Amino acid sequence: MSELSHIPVLLDDVLRLLSPQAGETFIDATLGRGGHAEAIARAVGPDGMLIGADLDPANLEFVRDRLRPLNVPLELLHTNFAVLPAILRQRGWSADGLLADLGFSSTQMDDPERGFSFSADGPLDMRLDPTAPRTAADLIAELDERALADVIYSYGEEPFSRKIARKLVESRKSEPIETTARLAGLVREAYGARARQSRMHPATRTFMALRIAVNDELGGLTRLLELIAEAAASDAGDAWLKWGARVGIISFHSLEDRLVKRAFVELDRRGLATRLTRKPVTAGEQEVAGNVRARSAKLRVVRIDGPNS
Repeated sequence: MSELSHIPVLLDDVLRLLSPQAGETFIDATLGRGGHAEAIARAVGPDGMLIGADLDPANLEFVRDRLRPLNVPLELLHTNFAVLPAILRQRGWSADGLLADLGFSSTQMDDPERGFSFSADGPLDMRLDPTAPRTAADLIAELDERALADVIYSYGEEPFSRKIARKLVESRKSEPIETTARLAGLVREAYGARARQSRMHPATRTFMALRIAVNDELGGLTRLLELIAEAAASDAGDAWLKWGARVGIISFHSLEDRLVKRAFVELDRRGLATRLTRKPVTAGEQEVAGNVRARSAKLRVVRIDGPNS
């Protein structure tokens, strides 16, 4: 796989709706391999600034090298995006726009050592930040049956979460569950005959649920949305987002999209922001044909108007 083969989803829509302009300061809160960041950096130019964050140090180094030839001022940070507002306030910066692409890069998904996929066997890791203390294997080993079932049901919307949790708890007594292949096999066993009737691999929802739990993805998103709301309600001189800033979030499953929709609708209702997308923007047939990941992507965008709008 080429290092640049991770194709940024909905790129044309992101540029159209966020409309980065020369000289502006933009945040890419989830850099990945830098596809969106490069396009935004080209738009803001050497008189602008790009502030980026990612949990994966390898992504940060890759993006730094990728963007260096553009001569755009960069501030790339190894941190959770929910921490970015505090950093901006500390440094006296305010942004004209923010993008958060909540997906993860193809290089992460396709690396068996990262443990995100059951397509190839590897350690059951799933950490977006490889320096974080707890892996998916740790989670399975530590949680009791009820808590494990709740994670699989709440984050994966898995109807057979109780059966799966029971199977995992029984199996870990004889041998730790430490590889992606073993976890996928145990989930298939828990499904039983239903596995042959499932349209997707039986382990898909369980893997998604564990990844979300390991990385506290919904907690981080909730905090980011709270901070966006706080910025929208702040005086223009105090906020880390300027009045008029465009904020776009790309989600990939219903739990994320639901949180984003509710937050943006509430900002619009309070008169603090204008929804630039009444419905989520999704990929067309041509984009999906060239990038299957785009099929589940949903982009929602608001413009921050401030409390005196």
